[in-house]
Amino acid sequence: MILTRTLNVLAAAMLVLAFALASMLPPFTSLGEVIANYDHPLLIGLRATFDARLPGWLWTQVVVPLLLRPVWLLPLSFGLVLIGLSVTMASRNKKGKGLARSRRRS
Repeated sequence: MILTRTLNVLAAAMLVLAFALASMLPPFTSLGEVIANYDHPLLIGLRATFDARLPGWLWTQVVVPLLLRPVWLLPLSFGLVLIGLSVTMASRNKKGKGLARSRRRS
């Protein structure tokens, strides 16, 4: 129950963040642009870390497409995933309580 509520709060925060980013920035501002404007050495360091420690395909196939997407898309995606987890956890809790009640009656 606490986990479900925590997931709901995190999902709401992510959706609010996505809406704020979408309404405050130009519509198609990419995540890479925002990171580069905020802290360009961070972006360079991230690339160097990926080159040094992880396979090259991970940077080109996963990170670069994320950096090219609109900045609001990542928090929106996380928010939707958290909502799905919350609904799943809530339905499992209800099923578990129903089974426990039916066992007590027997």
